[in-house]
Amino acid sequence: MLFTIGYAVGVVLLTLWTLHRLLHPPRRTYASALAQGRPGQPDQLAARNGQRRTFESWTITSHGHSLPVWDFPGDAPAGPVFILTHGWGDSRIGALTRAQALLPHSSRIIAWDMPGHGDAPDDSACALGAHEHEALRTLIERVTSSQAPGSAPVFLLGWSLGAGVSIAAMSGWAEPAAALVRGIIAEAPYRLPQTPARNMLKSFGLPFAVNLPIALALARWRIGAPPLWGMAGGTFDRAALARGLVCPLLVIHGEDDAISPVEDGRDIAAAAPRGGLLTLPGVGHYSIWTGECVGKVVGRVGGLVETQAQS
Repeated sequence: MLFTIGYAVGVVLLTLWTLHRLLHPPRRTYASALAQGRPGQPDQLAARNGQRRTFESWTITSHGHSLPVWDFPGDAPAGPVFILTHGWGDSRIGALTRAQALLPHSSRIIAWDMPGHGDAPDDSACALGAHEHEALRTLIERVTSSQAPGSAPVFLLGWSLGAGVSIAAMSGWAEPAAALVRGIIAEAPYRLPQTPARNMLKSFGLPFAVNLPIALALARWRIGAPPLWGMAGGTFDRAALARGLVCPLLVIHGEDDAISPVEDGRDIAAAAPRGGLLTLPGVGHYSIWTGECVGKVVGRVGGLVETQAQS
């Protein structure tokens, strides 16, 4: 009897911890970047022509929360605008690694913090990709409204959670702002919400068989997602949403990704009407923007941008 009670209590506590961690990931802030010796804001990126980089900070409002945005110029005045959306547990600070490689090829870079991440308000929570695409649409409308007619095209780049949010934002969206988005770059996407959660728990050697399904069911209730939200073919399924894309989709995936399986990336790319896929042998979830991969990724992104510029 005591063993049964103890087991039940343990399952309840582990489930509540799992639920809290899903909705409240670790915050990646300036202090964490400073502790790692990495750039913590855009003006700490490599200077251009010996001049310190400048940037603007502003906010967008979504579901009653003011979400912080960085807005800074690239080095190619005729280049595209990139809107960067981070993954779970990351923030716009993670965008700086990608921005460093994209700056020579872009006219403007936008990076933002989703709810529950980075410098977003403390009372905001991650919605696991259920609602974040609404905030991204607000951001896209704000960015495109400031663009003059015939100005630089806009491309979305998201990684992990942010890759799926970028796909969801553009799937079936018929607003005028959507026509100005010429492509999506989805880095290490996954189809269903339980996939990265399960693999993340496994990577830490934590249980997931009992606690994760219950925690996800509770999370679905907390974030107001529909009953079949996390099922294949449901409203979350990024492959199903990719079928509703009008703009091209480029999926970039490491073949050794232990968090988001490369099979998910293949399925998502294949589902998109104008999908493309770049797989990187021997590369994991967190190492796409390292070593020789950077040149391959930038080259493929540049090819997408050039193709769209000619169309």
